[in-house]
Amino acid sequence: MLSTVSLAVLAQLKQFTLDDLIPGGTTYSSLQPTSLNVTWWGNQLLKPEEKVCSLRNKKGEWQTLFTLEELHAAMEQAGWKTSLIRSLTSARFDQSEEPVACFRSAKYVLLYNWKDRKIIGGQQFDTAVTDADYQWSQQRLAYNSSENLFIANIGSTNNVLQVSRNGSHDLVYGQSVHRNEFGITKGTYWSPDGSLLCFYRMDQSMVPDYPLIDISTRIATVAPTKYPMAGEASHRVSVGVFNVNTQQTVWLQTGDNLDQYFTGITWSPDSRKIFLYQLNRDQNHLRLWQFDATTGAREQQLYEEKHEKYVEPEGGVNFLPWDADKLIYKSEKDGFNHLYLYSIKEGRTLKQLTDQRVGVVLQLLGFNKATRSLIISATGTEALRHNLFRVPIDKGEPKLLGAAEGVHNARLSADGSMLIDTWSSPSVPRQVDLIHTANGCVETLHQSDNPWKEYDVPSITSGTIKAADGTTDLYYRLIKPTHFDPNKKYPAVIYVYGGPHARLVLGSWNYMARGWELYMAQLGYVVFVLDNRGSDERGRDFENVTFRQLGTEEMRDQMKGVDFLRSLPYVDANRLGVHGWSYGGFMTTNLMLTHNDVFKCGVAGGPVIDWSYYEVMYGERYMDTPQSNPEGYRNNNLTLRAADLKGRLLIIFGYNDPVCVPQHTLSFIRACETAGTHPDLLTYPGAEHNMVGKDRVHLHEHITRYFEDHLKPLTSK
Repeated sequence: MLSTVSLAVLAQLKQFTLDDLIPGGTTYSSLQPTSLNVTWWGNQLLKPEEKVCSLRNKKGEWQTLFTLEELHAAMEQAGWKTSLIRSLTSARFDQSEEPVACFRSAKYVLLYNWKDRKIIGGQQFDTAVTDADYQWSQQRLAYNSSENLFIANIGSTNNVLQVSRNGSHDLVYGQSVHRNEFGITKGTYWSPDGSLLCFYRMDQSMVPDYPLIDISTRIATVAPTKYPMAGEASHRVSVGVFNVNTQQTVWLQTGDNLDQYFTGITWSPDSRKIFLYQLNRDQNHLRLWQFDATTGAREQQLYEEKHEKYVEPEGGVNFLPWDADKLIYKSEKDGFNHLYLYSIKEGRTLKQLTDQRVGVVLQLLGFNKATRSLIISATGTEALRHNLFRVPIDKGEPKLLGAAEGVHNARLSADGSMLIDTWSSPSVPRQVDLIHTANGCVETLHQSDNPWKEYDVPSITSGTIKAADGTTDLYYRLIKPTHFDPNKKYPAVIYVYGGPHARLVLGSWNYMARGWELYMAQLGYVVFVLDNRGSDERGRDFENVTFRQLGTEEMRDQMKGVDFLRSLPYVDANRLGVHGWSYGGFMTTNLMLTHNDVFKCGVAGGPVIDWSYYEVMYGERYMDTPQSNPEGYRNNNLTLRAADLKGRLLIIFGYNDPVCVPQHTLSFIRACETAGTHPDLLTYPGAEHNMVGKDRVHLHEHITRYFEDHLKPLTSK
């Protein structure tokens, strides 16, 4: 029994609202851990705030570099409207020592020299542009407008070059291709000297238009998106190189580009060569090619990798800054993502640079030239962490940089001698450290107070259970209800994702607990989250165990989580619910159908229902094609099991979702109607795959109401 003093303390603690906990909520930002907005200007640390941009001097003091008032004065003198820029927080800085700040939006780009207090270049656009890619040394901006590629010279000439002229809905220039798979996040790549622009051209004329609907017009109109479904025709990609001086384009001689993926575009340091990965449509044969940037000729194959299931390149190669003959590539060929050193002259891999001493490599952040070492982020020796390491190229042991606990995100200075480490741990809301990479010395720049110290926060713990294979450890997060009473029986909700490229449980603040989970605990629910096999950062075999049978092994692992929940004396095994979004929506629906005697209630958001309706690049990597794997597609086609629905299932989707297109949800609803089962449905017209802003708060209000109505009551309605 709680003491009178304890009850008095609890009574004084605040209760969360969804506006407090959900992005888009009116009070959400004020209840997040505070941070420090800092960035690098070469090797100088800057702090751009709303009205002042400061520089950290050698004494560790912040001194004013320039002010918003000074910028506005320069803008007025140059004829720019000061209302375009109301804060300095968006300023970007070159990694050289030029005293220039760049301000960009979809409508303009502006260059300000704070030493001279002058606007030294700028460009305003009649209509909003996309895919902007700024090249600092030559002050050039590549961008896309009306599916065509342009280059604006931002300096004194202020002219615009049109790289392509036949762009259309079917033919797109300078944008990300292959539906942002394979680490592709953009469509243009400047050469180091700024004279050449490598870019993607995507011919998607052979890909059918998927008919999304725009209801904002007086009479609803079709707003089609190109969507290549698994086993169907895919787009064709070419790679061009535009010479700014000659205004001519050459095309890389990649050969037949039918059913081929091109990724990892990288320039040689001397701007003369281009390197890229070529992956076949089956995604089991990878080749690294070298091209002549002037002629487009394919010169040599550097590296090749095959695997019986799939090879998945993520990002390009990196050249050693002190040896242009040597490059570093990433591979999972030993079962885990690691870095390898390659010599172009010798035409071979020289050695493996990282191993299990650093865990799974997440990212190569850069190099410290003085110590001839690379700086990486990796999982370390404990699977819940993201750590930082210095790894020597020649010989020596990897060195941990910064705290061992927690999840770390770093930005490296120009010469690699320092990094900014923004991190948190289960008990540390947020901390920002300055780390010297040579000796590991740490200076703390910012520590956030706990923004929830006045709130009644439930118990949040983490642990492991065994996977369905009986040997693999799986990590979970468990949140108990506030004012927890071990003698009571509580309803429990499993939140699930379960798919590749994601983890829900990490050793960051509160073990990555989502705001909605805390809200449900406040209402009296146990909330449980488990990262099953098939999820990210645990190695190749951990992920690809799901190959050709998405949903099967993942559900087996999730049911081990159910067994764990049932073993807890305070969990009511008759009141179990499940909720997830996207891949988690697929898992939620699958669990409700396959284990319909276990789950009383579920909410599936933006679900995949039939993998044959999903896109080529992602879907075929894990499932192959419907033609080559009909059994796998049939086994996980949830419309075929619509008659198995027993509990209450709510499906929610964005009506204009270009990722999990509405056909998934609508086909399942139709199948249920035919089978005589009764799911519930909610849609957000005009929304895409995820709800944002106020819609996101409304979404979680509705999800909560559904569980309150159909899971929490002790007796069924």
